[in-house]
Amino acid sequence: MQAIVLVGGEGTRLRPLTFGTPKPMVPIAGVPFLARTVERLHEAGIDEVIFAAGYMPQAIVDYFGDGSAFKMKITYVIEAEPLGTAGALKNVERYIHGPFFVLNGDVLTSLDLRAMMEFHRKSGGLGVLHLIRVEDPSAFGCVVHDATGRISAFVEKPPKGSEPTDEVNAGTYLLEPSVFAMIPAGRNVSIERETFPAILVSDQRLYAYTTNDYWIDLGRPEHYLSAHRDILSGAMPLALSSDHDRSLPGEVYVEAGAHIDPTTQLGANVVVGRGCSIGARVKISDSVLWDEVVVGDDVEIESSIIASRARIGAHATIGAGTVIGHDVVIEPGTHIAPDSRIGGTAAAAR
Repeated sequence: MQAIVLVGGEGTRLRPLTFGTPKPMVPIAGVPFLARTVERLHEAGIDEVIFAAGYMPQAIVDYFGDGSAFKMKITYVIEAEPLGTAGALKNVERYIHGPFFVLNGDVLTSLDLRAMMEFHRKSGGLGVLHLIRVEDPSAFGCVVHDATGRISAFVEKPPKGSEPTDEVNAGTYLLEPSVFAMIPAGRNVSIERETFPAILVSDQRLYAYTTNDYWIDLGRPEHYLSAHRDILSGAMPLALSSDHDRSLPGEVYVEAGAHIDPTTQLGANVVVGRGCSIGARVKISDSVLWDEVVVGDDVEIESSIIASRARIGAHATIGAGTVIGHDVVIEPGTHIAPDSRIGGTAAAAR
């Protein structure tokens, strides 16, 4: 079994984090998210992955290499220009030789891929789509199906109150190679808006696989923080590295090599990356600090994301919802308003 992982997006909603790191490589509790995805695929018995990449692909290539360190065969197909979700599949058609998974590169889920394989084997259609139920389906693509799971309609982002169902496309598919015949070559094609509806018109069968698994789109800073809350609380089952400070409470994760002054207060839902240095009397709550962040004395950080090598000067206050990019310097005494975005390499906030 093979898998295609769509990792071509620029991650604009996560900026400034993605100015220095491609979206699939943002860390989840110290490990690039894409590595978490590869681990899941390997555990499901999938041994060959194609990365359909576009934005900052070298960072992905440098980390994964040929895949042997992950006991996988990894192939890279770099898009010269964005091809959309279906166009990206068509672009890697030559590498596919049987049924294959498609995974969006920004979805964190506990979906059992082996169980989905078995469902596809029994249903016998052209493909299976993973669905989840959400409270407000108006922001998603709703998928309508009958009692057997056979899909009859796709309704993209219906007006609130008019949703035909609360089941939405969760971004994991298992498809047969014959789907490539439904995708035109050489242009941007959306699998959600063009390919799947065209399959229904052709009277071929697509099936829904609805589960109650954990699922979140990591494409927004608030979702990124929510994912860490869920991982630290155990709501999202995810194996964390054993190489971290185990003397701290269960909802605090500090990687090995970080230095934290004993007078610092770490609240719940805090992740501190490798090589960080945190000074005296600092208060941090509900935040994620990437590697090698330096925090001066008497700083307060609330519900924020701070990218690698940023420096926060003494007596600074970082308001809730703030995102600070790579190498940013926050001068001593600075008060950052809530929901600020401070980015750019070696930028300074004063």
